[in-house]
Amino acid sequence: MTERLSDIEARIGSVHQLSSVIGAMRGIAAARTLEASKHLDGVRAYASTTALAIGSALALVPDIQDQPSGGQTGGGGQVIVALCAEQGFAGSFSHRILEHVSGMMKAETGGATELLLIGDRGLLAAVEFEIVPDWSAPMIASTAQAAGLSNRIMDELYERIGRGGVQRVFLVHASPGAAVVANIVERQLVPFDFSRFASPAGNEPPLLNLAPQRLLASLVEEYVFAELCEAVVLSYAAENEARMRAMVSAQRNVAETLETLTASARRQRQEEITNEICELSAGILSRNAS
Repeated sequence: MTERLSDIEARIGSVHQLSSVIGAMRGIAAARTLEASKHLDGVRAYASTTALAIGSALALVPDIQDQPSGGQTGGGGQVIVALCAEQGFAGSFSHRILEHVSGMMKAETGGATELLLIGDRGLLAAVEFEIVPDWSAPMIASTAQAAGLSNRIMDELYERIGRGGVQRVFLVHASPGAAVVANIVERQLVPFDFSRFASPAGNEPPLLNLAPQRLLASLVEEYVFAELCEAVVLSYAAENEARMRAMVSAQRNVAETLETLTASARRQRQEEITNEICELSAGILSRNAS
């Protein structure tokens, strides 16, 4: 059955409205990506300053690299912190994170795996992978919430480490900047890798109000916090970058649909004009014949 012109024009109007919504969502995602990029500079500056302090403190505790640094030694399980998407329209963002996590869980043979899952969309996607997280929290909706979420994750991590049975802690998140899909990053938080930090050459030993061991432990906590903050902001940027790509694809599909509907409306309008001409011609011929 041929679709009426009025119906086609109504659909064209709806598609135009959808195109406006998609454009707005793309603009919001772009603004959030830019916001995250600006916030990231501050987080990395904080991490860099903390790293310099750790390097100075290491000179006062030279045997620290021979000691355990967070997790228990010997046997034990792992904790994975996975940062997924909070909102929809981000393509396969959360699925790719969970696919990586699933591989890590299957490869772990030395002990149990505890999963700390961030992001409501990640919770929904976890059902498809038959993964049940041990703890979850919402992902940030703005960069101003990054420190608060990082503190919550820190508290949960230290509580689980304090109970024993944790040998390793990993952080899995996406990173923006890829051409097609976000890069998946896997970081080890525990045991803490002190080999990354070099002691500054030629500097005098700092004046301390704390014992060197206690100072270093506090600095390690601050650095892990900075790593979590950086990962949260990077994941937030990558999520919105994925949403931008999804909106670009959606706009392309909408444009194709609009082109098809416009052509259909043009044909229908021409058919109606042709039918009217035929009716007028038939009427004139009928009158002339009579």
